[in-house]
Amino acid sequence: MVNLVVHFDSLHQLYRAYMPFIKPAGLFVATSESHYLGETLTISYRLPDATQMHEFTGVVVWINPLGASGGRPAGVGLKIKTDPESHKNHIEKLLSRELASADLTCTM
Repeated sequence: MVNLVVHFDSLHQLYRAYMPFIKPAGLFVATSESHYLGETLTISYRLPDATQMHEFTGVVVWINPLGASGGRPAGVGLKIKTDPESHKNHIEKLLSRELASADLTCTM
């Protein structure tokens, strides 16, 4: 069962959600639903300009509550547990020019 579905419509939106400091891979998903650290969720997501959905199971390792500082969106950061290297490679291939950016992300 998929708990959350997210469509990344732009590279900038994906950049803001990617969590390279979570090893082996992490992704932030904006949601107003309540979740807790350590919770396991199944996420379905679509990358920019793609038609295929990707899916992974992850563990909540980060929480932005409603009204988080810096105008960051409410949501959860997940450590990807299902085939993390594959998800990481897809995301980093798209973000290859963005990863050195100093733009703010949804988490840091």
